[in-house]
Amino acid sequence: MSQTSNTADDRKGVPRGIVLGLRQNFPQFLLLVAINALVGGTLGQERTVLPLLADEVFQLDRYTGALTFILAFGLAKAGTNYFAGTLSDRYGRKPVLVAGWLIAIPVPLLLILGPTWGWIIAANVILGISQGLTWSTTVVMKMDLVGPSRRGLAMGFNEAAGYLGVAATALASGYIAAEYGLRPGPFLLGAAFIALGLGLSVVFVRETHQHAKVEAANHESVHAHAGSLSNGEVFTLTSFRDRSLSSISQAGMVNNLNDGLAWGLFPILFAAAGLSIERIGILAAVYPAVWGAGQLVTGGLSDRIGRKWLIVGGMIVQGVALGMVAAGDTFGVWLAAAILLGAGTAMVYPTLLAAIGDVAHPEWRARSVGAYRLWRDGGFAVGALLSGLLADAFGIPTAVAVVAALTAASGLVVAVRMRGDDHLRTSTR
Repeated sequence: MSQTSNTADDRKGVPRGIVLGLRQNFPQFLLLVAINALVGGTLGQERTVLPLLADEVFQLDRYTGALTFILAFGLAKAGTNYFAGTLSDRYGRKPVLVAGWLIAIPVPLLLILGPTWGWIIAANVILGISQGLTWSTTVVMKMDLVGPSRRGLAMGFNEAAGYLGVAATALASGYIAAEYGLRPGPFLLGAAFIALGLGLSVVFVRETHQHAKVEAANHESVHAHAGSLSNGEVFTLTSFRDRSLSSISQAGMVNNLNDGLAWGLFPILFAAAGLSIERIGILAAVYPAVWGAGQLVTGGLSDRIGRKWLIVGGMIVQGVALGMVAAGDTFGVWLAAAILLGAGTAMVYPTLLAAIGDVAHPEWRARSVGAYRLWRDGGFAVGALLSGLLADAFGIPTAVAVVAALTAASGLVVAVRMRGDDHLRTSTR
């Protein structure tokens, strides 16, 4: 399905000759997929190594202290997500993407050279800002290019690329750390990814804001509010007032709450059970690998069967997987749990983004995506604090069990509150 601007659109200030559709924009779409894999790789350099660095190099013996890097990352990324949509509407998508890569340049140096834990916190604040700009912008640019009919598939490819990048780098960094030590080897990967991502973004990425204008000129919104809304109105609709948007926002926050738990505490739990760094690296990689690859299926599936029940099912599957982690004490059980956790997250992650696109009007969609991603990545910070405090007080298995219950409960909220037919009510005139 494609869509081009017409004479009437030209009178509205819409650029002439712009075509929407995955097939029609495939080279640029594929480039953005590759760039988001590099964005994910930049994050993946930390997944295996940083919790071990906190424990073995900086001797942070309380979980809450060790998780401060995730708290810093989550707060920085969440806040930047919110502003990324507004900035991309005001200045264009490409400048925001390039700025995100430029901001990331000091991160590997800080991680490699940092003599105190404060340097690691600073690196994660900078990384969070960078990820908020780069990842948010690739999401919006793919939505711009493909139009409404293949939005779930587009988000599946976007998130699959990002989290396969996370998984591959987590696995590679684990092996590098086992062979050469925790620093500097694993973080040299991140430096290479930043250089390549910046170069591709500057030289080859094209602006896509005009594609959103074409869609807006031909858009029949699910929502009563079409056209311009203030930033505050968009935030309120996305966060509280709209049944579907607010359900999506809370589910996204809880999803990343449990991901923050997995990122910060799973490697420590596995190490305490006597697993080698190589096996910890495998477990740290399998979860995002299944998550990433699964989205190649679940994103397009949500276009056909709808968003709601994939989200509900995915949150419940994640809760079951976390319960297995809490109860388990062997590599085999944890491997099965990691696979199941990845599968549940794959059901949810691209589906939530596509659902935002179903409801939000193209004129304010980028800002709605930013508000959603504010809540979603705020889950990193909530997860770091909650799981750290629970782990300090009651141990890691109890912390995991509590988060498992919260995750399943979030799925039930979606089942009760979210509309089930939003994906059917987005159309073009």
